[in-house]
Amino acid sequence: MSVDESSGHAPSDSEVALLDAILGLAADLDIQSLLTRFVVASTELTGARYGAINIVDESGTSTTFVQSGVDEATAAFLGHPPHAWGVLGSIPDEGVLRLHDLSAHPAFRGLPPGHPPMGSFLGAAVRVGGARFGTLYLSEKAGGFHDRDESVALALAAAAAVAVQNAQLYALERRRQQWLTAAQVITTMLLEDAGDEDVLVRIASSAREIDQADTAALVLPGRRGELVVEIVSGAGEQELLGLDLTDDERVRSAFDDGTGQFVTTMEGAADPALARYGPALFAPMRAAGQGVGVMLLLRRAGAEPFTDSDLALSRTFASQAALAFVLAEARRAQGRAVLDDERTRIARDLHDLAIQQLFAAGMQLESARTSTDEPLPPALARTLDSALGLVDAGIQQIRVVVRTLDDGGVGTPLVERVAVEVELARTSLGFAPSLLISVDGDALADGVPWSPAPSLLDDLVAPGRANNVVAVVREALSNTARHAHSNSVAVRLMLTSPPQGSIVVEVEDDGVGVPAAPTRASGTKNLAIRARQSGGTFSLQKPPSGRGALLRWTAPLD
Repeated sequence: MSVDESSGHAPSDSEVALLDAILGLAADLDIQSLLTRFVVASTELTGARYGAINIVDESGTSTTFVQSGVDEATAAFLGHPPHAWGVLGSIPDEGVLRLHDLSAHPAFRGLPPGHPPMGSFLGAAVRVGGARFGTLYLSEKAGGFHDRDESVALALAAAAAVAVQNAQLYALERRRQQWLTAAQVITTMLLEDAGDEDVLVRIASSAREIDQADTAALVLPGRRGELVVEIVSGAGEQELLGLDLTDDERVRSAFDDGTGQFVTTMEGAADPALARYGPALFAPMRAAGQGVGVMLLLRRAGAEPFTDSDLALSRTFASQAALAFVLAEARRAQGRAVLDDERTRIARDLHDLAIQQLFAAGMQLESARTSTDEPLPPALARTLDSALGLVDAGIQQIRVVVRTLDDGGVGTPLVERVAVEVELARTSLGFAPSLLISVDGDALADGVPWSPAPSLLDDLVAPGRANNVVAVVREALSNTARHAHSNSVAVRLMLTSPPQGSIVVEVEDDGVGVPAAPTRASGTKNLAIRARQSGGTFSLQKPPSGRGALLRWTAPLD
């Protein structure tokens, strides 16, 4: 055993034990483990039967309570940890409160039923960064506590304060790295052209996990400026999804002004779905000074409140995610401009080359049919007539495609636009989908898009609704190609005339079907949004055949 040079004597066993306890606290970077170690060391080195550290909020209500000595059954019977009231509220910020008999103190309010008897008592504050972090309670030492016990408690409290601060800094740095990694994942997903909703779901789930929230929700602006919960990760998805929070002052402030904040409880919120939560955090999603959305983090009632560091890190992540979205949208806009140029070039080439070649082929066929005075054999005549018909149909189809490519559908009949989308899906599906279009139950010329009859649709369907219908067919076929693994797809466009005018789009496949617990996907989300904005409905279900999936989208005609 070494000799203490300053005093000239070897340290006692109790001094060695205290030093070991202090070193053990300093080496622990997990706060929960650290608090347990602190309480156990305090009871062992002072001889107390019971020990605890209590961390309370501004009202004195306990938020974290770690104890030693009380068995689990008794702790469960007592229900909740003690509040910092009465004697416990009298423990000073500096020094200790030492009592020979707890019940003799003027502020003593009695012990709750079932609580173990406690006579002798020693309490000391644990201060971190100049403020009280928690309070150490020690009780029931045979013969009462002495001056040495005070010194031990104060030494351990000081060591615990330093250790807690180190653990907090370590935890903060780890969370900062987690936020940074999450932001990098979001950026990578956007650069890889992941669906917007898939990215939004990842933003919400990452925030929920890192900030240890029970629920994360993204509030996004609608077309008319309303602020609606569009993405939910965690508990309460059914209750929160689609919730209009336009009139919530905290959401409005975060979106309009970029004012982030956190509250200890959502009790009293206008909507019951929010009122059942406890601590909440509102992080603005902003880019270039403009609101993009609001990230809302929720914890269950009674959970640990959010902190300033939670808000600061969440705001940084939300802003990075918003900026990534803006940059990705700019990149997509640039890509759309390039695509528009390419569409124009293709349309020009089709018009100038393909149609001219078909015209030439048609003229040659017509010349062959009329070049002789002798009647042609019936089989040959039928073949030439069929070939001429196919050339004429091909020219009309190319003209439809040219108009669609060149003007995005403006001025092109709805049936022709839908037919083009169905034809274009052939590449991604590997086969041609079938198309059936009907008005009041009557099919239009077997769905042939260049028949004069389909002009009836443009008399019934408003232009804005027609654009929605084309987008729905495109997105539905795209989702089917990506997920269904089907061998056949049927597209049905069904109209009902006014006064109960409506339009129904159905896309049915024979693929893998709807999963038991379907994940959210950007395409189906967009379809649901289009239905809601159009005053209609959207569903994805098993078709009557029992095979594959049936996507059904409805809306009024105007």
